[in-house]
Amino acid sequence: MNLFSSRTPLIIFLILLLFFKNPPLISSQNTNFDFPSFSSLRNISLLGDSFLRHGVISLTKQLNVPSSSSGTVIYNHPIEFSNQDSTHIASFSTCFTFSINNVNPVSFGDGLAFFITPDDRILGSPGGYLGLVNSTLLTKNKFVAVEFDTRLDSHFNDPNENHIGLDIDSLNSIKTADVISIGIDLKSGNLITAWIDYESVEKSLKVFLSYSGTKPFDPLLAVDVDLSEYLREFKYVGFSASTEGSTEIHLLENWSFSTFGVKSSRPRFPPYNVSDNSVVRKPPIPVSGSGNKHKRLGWGLGIAGPALFCVFLGLFGYISVKKWKGMRMDKSIKADLLTGPRQFSYKELKAATKGFHDSRIVGHGAFGTVYKAFFMSLGTMSAVKRSKHSHEGKTEFLAELSIIACLRHKNLVPLQGWCAEKGELLLVYEFMPNGSVDNVLYQESDQGLALKWPHRYNIAVGLASVLTYLHQECEQQVIHRDIKTSNIMLDANFNARLGDFGLARLMDHDKSPVSTLTAGTMGYLAPEYLQYGKATEKSDVFSYGVVILELACGRRPIDKETEGQRMVNLVDWVWDLHSEGRLAEAVDRRLNGVFNVEEAKLLLLLGLSCANPDSAERPSMRKVFQILNGEAEPVLVPKTKPTLSFSNHMALNVGDIVSDSEGSQTPDHMFEIKVV
Repeated sequence: MNLFSSRTPLIIFLILLLFFKNPPLISSQNTNFDFPSFSSLRNISLLGDSFLRHGVISLTKQLNVPSSSSGTVIYNHPIEFSNQDSTHIASFSTCFTFSINNVNPVSFGDGLAFFITPDDRILGSPGGYLGLVNSTLLTKNKFVAVEFDTRLDSHFNDPNENHIGLDIDSLNSIKTADVISIGIDLKSGNLITAWIDYESVEKSLKVFLSYSGTKPFDPLLAVDVDLSEYLREFKYVGFSASTEGSTEIHLLENWSFSTFGVKSSRPRFPPYNVSDNSVVRKPPIPVSGSGNKHKRLGWGLGIAGPALFCVFLGLFGYISVKKWKGMRMDKSIKADLLTGPRQFSYKELKAATKGFHDSRIVGHGAFGTVYKAFFMSLGTMSAVKRSKHSHEGKTEFLAELSIIACLRHKNLVPLQGWCAEKGELLLVYEFMPNGSVDNVLYQESDQGLALKWPHRYNIAVGLASVLTYLHQECEQQVIHRDIKTSNIMLDANFNARLGDFGLARLMDHDKSPVSTLTAGTMGYLAPEYLQYGKATEKSDVFSYGVVILELACGRRPIDKETEGQRMVNLVDWVWDLHSEGRLAEAVDRRLNGVFNVEEAKLLLLLGLSCANPDSAERPSMRKVFQILNGEAEPVLVPKTKPTLSFSNHMALNVGDIVSDSEGSQTPDHMFEIKVV
């Protein structure tokens, strides 16, 4: 009995040790990728004027006349060169084959560069800026780059028009090397293979060049440089190039990249084979009196044992109840889903968003806040939508999840997974590198508009295609109810991807959907939906009409006059120009006349027909899609815009209904709407 009492605390300690195990070590991984050719855009993003053709990436425009151009290609996944718990920086090596050619021999400049940067959207100005820096903000972009320069630019202290150099946060190279010295001409049009090696221990960067695929023994450029300050944590790698009034063409044929020596982000336990000299030996305990000491130790452990056992039971009970509640909530969520994407753990999403840090916020939607997430174990980047309220948001969460999970269309934002833990609801989407149409459409830079006319027209076509699918091709019709430019995302190639289904509702075809509460965003709401709260496919058509007018005009649905404080409704403004025969004046002036006139006229008239106050006169989305593809005749739009009136003879204009506020309220009185 005494023997048992003396061993009880030991047993409890063993149980506690087994229960609270040490967490596994997190080991970082080296990065390796190889593109023998570029058969697709998988894992890479093209920015600016860069494009893919026949397995080769062109970083600048291919024109027979001089032009200014700038383009970038970036590997989509961030590279881990170090981690927060280690001062060690990984070494890296990259090899690529490129060519620089001129359609016009007397036209030259400016070259290309390999870069490492913390920004996955880096795109600089044309000209001598190599597509790396902005001409007006020379210190904005951060990078480590090796330039292959084909123009002598005195502003950056270039030695000649045929050199390579190491650049850090500036185009003033730390060190340069003359390429002609080894018999290579960067502008020859011949294929040139480059190797760039960085040894973190030796703090040395070397660049090798050759017309053949054999790496030379001696480097062309060798620089003693410590890059540890610039390669902390995650970085992106890629290439950029630029021209300025020239026909220089920059082609990338293949590319491989590797990192070496990425260390574990947690220190390992000391090894067991410790040498005898390092062990401190204690003198042996005398035998006399040892029995009394053992007895006192037994009494102490006998008293402490039950206390520790109670603590253990309390902790075990707390953890069990918490897990039971979590399982119950998960079962509740899963019961509402017939099929669904992957279920993420809260721990995964928290780690991928750096604890939902403010620096990872990329937007806000009806459902909640959207964060950029890096999943290092998967090597992917995603967007995580985090609900504002756990209980209030559950209905919207389930609506979005149950709808998106069963939809498949190239113009939808793909849903990758979900999570319902810690009292929170989260959705994981594929990350859209170009953000929303709203952000890009109204964004201007020193290079001009980011959203050129071909992109705008393509967005209108893509959006029409996916709405046709939702309205008429799904087993159950889907009414989105919140179509607006901020809910239309853009992938790497500026293709439209419709998202944010938090307000969508499923319904059987041929049944009238009724909502007791008007939802959506002011400026995009159809008059009859705003009045009655009935969401139909025709209310989605109205919102689509407003969106394509935005694309064509570059103006928000409700905007201030150029002079004065009066608010102007976009639909009314375009219709007024149409009635005066000045429809062409509605096209976005920021395009500087660079657009297809027929396409612009088609979009404007189609936008007006979709935004017709009379829902019966609006075309279906299938009809809209056919018109945009030239498969159907355009809808005739009356010169004078139909107006709305009510049974109590109160005149009502769409401009009176729509305001610039973000919320809406259900009217206290219901009126019959008539079109006169």
